[in-house]
Amino acid sequence: MSLDAHRAKIDAIDVKLLELLNERAEIAHEIGSIKKTNGQEIYAPEREETLLRSLVEKNQGRLPAHSVRAIYREIMSASLALEKDLRIAYLGPEATWTHQAARQKFGASVHYSPQPSIPDVFLDVQRGHADYGVVPVENSTEGAVNHTLDVFMDSNLSICAQVLLKIEHNLIGKTTIDAVKRIFSHPQAFGQCREWLHQHLPHAEWIEVSSTTRAAELAAASPTDSAAVSGALAAEVYGLNILVKSIQDNPHNTTRFLVIGHKPSPPTGADRTSIMFAIKDEAGALFSALQPFHRLNISLSKIESRPSKQKAWEYFFFVDLEGHPQTPRVAEALTELQSHCTLVKILGSYPFT
Repeated sequence: MSLDAHRAKIDAIDVKLLELLNERAEIAHEIGSIKKTNGQEIYAPEREETLLRSLVEKNQGRLPAHSVRAIYREIMSASLALEKDLRIAYLGPEATWTHQAARQKFGASVHYSPQPSIPDVFLDVQRGHADYGVVPVENSTEGAVNHTLDVFMDSNLSICAQVLLKIEHNLIGKTTIDAVKRIFSHPQAFGQCREWLHQHLPHAEWIEVSSTTRAAELAAASPTDSAAVSGALAAEVYGLNILVKSIQDNPHNTTRFLVIGHKPSPPTGADRTSIMFAIKDEAGALFSALQPFHRLNISLSKIESRPSKQKAWEYFFFVDLEGHPQTPRVAEALTELQSHCTLVKILGSYPFT
């Protein structure tokens, strides 16, 4: 078959796809109307993840799993936009890693609202100016993002989804690496590239700023001996060259982001729950608090402590556990945990991806 014949077949398939996509969009619009009438949440992360898993399992063709997810991410993004004028707050400015994580989760068809700080993302959602927010919570190299954990202490919002984003930092600037005397970046980015920077730019000054995108902006506005550690998208936005690509010390460097909203997700059968608790001031209290999870064979994937800021040497503990509070085993563990603590707060449950 000739090239023109193959192209004609693709053109015909595209017309059929377009018809089917519009048919799907009509149904999505009707679903949105039903949800609004019933007062239901428009975005359903548990339904979304269940659908994506099912499509990946049913995929029999050449498309790899990540491509299937990416294609349907945009299809579902367009459907969300038809159901509601959805607005997503994120830690800005434009082109931050958090922005990219939000785009990975919600696609290109919804509206995005950059916020100057993590507390501002929470406030934007709490006040109803945004439907959902996206914030970083931990990095595979540098650990927890403490600002996010601290805000959860006082917030009534729930975690309803998570996003895992591979982070590739680049040294970006106007000229060459040999000319660099000062480097702008976020403290987390410096930490993730520490060894490379010490080895290749041992005498350069490090200047910490609020985000890697802000770093790119400052490098663009500074003399040619300035550079930034930032992403490729920020280099494109601010007209900078990528001087050295992929300088993170860990090639598998990944950051986990949380989607926050007003309601947690219902169970999907493959879920994670995040909780916060404070223990009684007595010997063995932490051991007693965690023992129910061991006895009931519930895996804990993370535990972090943070000062309560209310009393000296008093701490809150943040734990991620396998399962959902609506399942009997997890419900039993949380009930027993309550008896050993002065405070237990479920921060949210969400599909494990």
